[in-house]
Amino acid sequence: MKASLQLKLGQQLTMTPQLQQAIRLLQLSSLELQQEIQQALESNPLLEMDEEQYDSELNDNEGDNSAEFDEPDDSEPMQHSSSVETSDAITQEAMPDELPMDTTWDEVFTAAPVAAGPAVRDDDMPFQGETSEGLYEHLEWQKNLTPFSENDYAIATAIIEAIDDRGYLTQSTQEILEALGDEDTELDEVEAVLKRIQHFDPVGVAARDLSECLLIQLNQFAAETPHIEHARLLIREHLELIANRDFRTLMRKTRLKEDDLREAINLIQTLNPRPGLLISRDNDEYVIPDVSVSKKHGRWVVELNPDCMPKLNVNQHYAAMARSTRSQADSQFIRGHLQEAKWFIKSLESRNDTLLKVANCIVQFQQGFFEFGEEAMKPMVLNDIAEAVEMHESTISRVTTQKYMHTPRGIFELKYFFSSHVGTEDGGECSSTAIRAFIKKLVAAENQKKPLSDSKMAELLAEQGINVARRTIAKYREAMLIPPSNQRKSL
Repeated sequence: MKASLQLKLGQQLTMTPQLQQAIRLLQLSSLELQQEIQQALESNPLLEMDEEQYDSELNDNEGDNSAEFDEPDDSEPMQHSSSVETSDAITQEAMPDELPMDTTWDEVFTAAPVAAGPAVRDDDMPFQGETSEGLYEHLEWQKNLTPFSENDYAIATAIIEAIDDRGYLTQSTQEILEALGDEDTELDEVEAVLKRIQHFDPVGVAARDLSECLLIQLNQFAAETPHIEHARLLIREHLELIANRDFRTLMRKTRLKEDDLREAINLIQTLNPRPGLLISRDNDEYVIPDVSVSKKHGRWVVELNPDCMPKLNVNQHYAAMARSTRSQADSQFIRGHLQEAKWFIKSLESRNDTLLKVANCIVQFQQGFFEFGEEAMKPMVLNDIAEAVEMHESTISRVTTQKYMHTPRGIFELKYFFSSHVGTEDGGECSSTAIRAFIKKLVAAENQKKPLSDSKMAELLAEQGINVARRTIAKYREAMLIPPSNQRKSL
């Protein structure tokens, strides 16, 4: 086979850098977009924020601050005049070598001996008000403040290392003793240190099972607390019956009246079965809405949030230097950054127009939700919006991901308004979000002694013309973290 040269004509679609940038900006959240804009402002000298917008924000801040100093009180001397007199007094009168003090050094810092325990460096001690620490660091901080002996300190360290995130001890005291490898240490010493750690904050930490965890917390209550003895009895002997909500068997075995049993269970429900989760590293995530919806003159109006949509301009002074510069490298540098700045501004405008167009279409489809709530939500999929705005489904998916809408009913992600549908008897459709709202309403109004089963809720929805299978009710109920009927039963 001989090698030969051939010429072929063909067509193919390629994504230009401008299109890639527009798609990337389209799928960014508001926080990510602000970081992208800040990075672009720092890297491109020809890109700048709108000076009119910046000056208006600055004037608003100055106006707020100047309102506090418009009319000073005549009874008090002016601050600037007193400062001049003070400076003259400093130059005229020499400062004394020793200034009088209200307290002495010994009154603040004493030479009292420190509690027994190993020395801890200052940089190892976490701050008391620190909120980003985990459970391990929180317990270590309390351990370092507790006057342990050297042997007890080592035992406490081993115990804290064996505590999981829920606050439970994952090893037995015998296993902790063997892990220490100290022949002089006895099991009673490990038990004694464990008792002290179990009273650390949060109370109930380092418990070996649920019963011990609840009893430790219950011991913090006053002895005269009503029904506390009944609660101890239920925790020690009938914790499984409480979990199964078998109240008839509980009353028969404990011989308690219904009122006493109810009060004892209410007292147990005030305890925390997972005390370790009270101390977590989770940081709060703040949501900045991209669009806001409000009703004006009887119509729902959609507006972009100006705080997360800053207006950018091209610096005309630097742009004009491209014509007057003598160096070709400088001219090429300015022209390249000028083109990038124009592409970036155009991509931002395209993102805002697309987002506003999609948000308007969603509000038009879901006017019933804004008027009457979740029960009036209509079924809607991405294809419905894509056909209305004449865009591809992938574009709608990018626009609605990590974008939030501020409404009179709260802040919702744009994805929230999309849901599947279920058929009704009259041939119509009902949104799955509306079905979830119906289930939540039925559970809230049910008799707690006889809660509604999934089959019963399916029958009640069928009476309203909504045909939903029992397994669909169960799926929606589990998605909303609503327990089954046997676990919702109460006295």
